[in-house]
Amino acid sequence: MLPPIATVNLVDIFLRCDLAGQILTVGLGIFSMIAWAVMLGKRNELRQMRALNLAFEQRLRDERTLLDLPESYKNKRGIPYGDLFADAVESYWRAASILQEKGEDSSRARLEHAENALQRAIARQTLRYETSMIFLATIVSGAPFLGLLGTVWGVMLAFDSITASGAQTASIQNLAPGVSAALLTTIAGLVVAIPSVFGYNFLLSTTRRLITELENFASSLADRIELESKK
Repeated sequence: MLPPIATVNLVDIFLRCDLAGQILTVGLGIFSMIAWAVMLGKRNELRQMRALNLAFEQRLRDERTLLDLPESYKNKRGIPYGDLFADAVESYWRAASILQEKGEDSSRARLEHAENALQRAIARQTLRYETSMIFLATIVSGAPFLGLLGTVWGVMLAFDSITASGAQTASIQNLAPGVSAALLTTIAGLVVAIPSVFGYNFLLSTTRRLITELENFASSLADRIELESKK
């Protein structure tokens, strides 16, 4: 016959915690909910942006020229690829207008301005992709330390209470309640950190892939603009 499985009443353990332990445990619980909301929201945001990027890229592939497309193509700045396209084309024609007035117009100079605009747009969209990642990284690294802080604090109080009671020896019966309450904060910290580290790594790899695709699109866009400028 199998021995009975021991059960742990987390509510009772939580109630045995001191005020500092309870605050840390509740705070870590709130961090856990926020981390899950950020991870799910970021995953959906990245998925939506990639779908919009691919759709916009397909529209450009169907066009024979890029420099003379209507304004409707330049008003898609909510799409990362659309933002790159709008910046590149607008910078190209703005440089052409200024250089013509100075009598220094050349396709090379216009293309350089377009490429510079693409680099600025890539940096701007990279920051957009990486939004909330610092927050997740902070939770991943900080949650275990907050849990450890609560545990060390709780163990210190448990030994202090034994000393204050005047007992000559610290038995397991005397220490167990305080130590179990102290360990609750470590469990809370790990419950926050473990899912967050998996979610962070997944989102980080997705973000890096999207940034690489963004750079490849910018390179392809610059090539097409260069070819058109030489016609």
